[in-house]
Amino acid sequence: MNTRKPLTWLMSALVGVTLSANAQADDRTLIEMPAPMQEHLLGNMRDHLHALDDILAALAEGDAATAGKIAEARLGLSSLDDHGAAHMAPFMPDGMRNAGTELHRAASRFSQAAMNADVEHTFEAQQSVFAALQNITASCNACHDGYRIR
Repeated sequence: MNTRKPLTWLMSALVGVTLSANAQADDRTLIEMPAPMQEHLLGNMRDHLHALDDILAALAEGDAATAGKIAEARLGLSSLDDHGAAHMAPFMPDGMRNAGTELHRAASRFSQAAMNADVEHTFEAQQSVFAALQNITASCNACHDGYRIR
């Protein structure tokens, strides 16, 4: 008896169900903004991802102080001018703007937690670093889960 045919059918059915689920309408709020602003925002978000990668690399090396410096310089409240936040904000609804602001606040809090962990060298200090890092990514997820620009 050839068991491949039923297995192939089952796999095809599962793939079809998965593709149908993924093809659902995107119900996130579409934010209309001029193309140059979209590119600017996407560039900022790519830099945010690179910054998170650099932060994780520093933490993997055991260098919490460098991770904190990266977070503040590239994601924290002190980075708002570099990201052009003032000219981007008018194109964002309140919820999106609030999520962005929370991202920058969370990064500044992470920076402080990382600096403390670099001095304290305790398990609790390390746990606060990971919790603060998760707050950054939670802010990213809140925005990406609710909004899209194209």
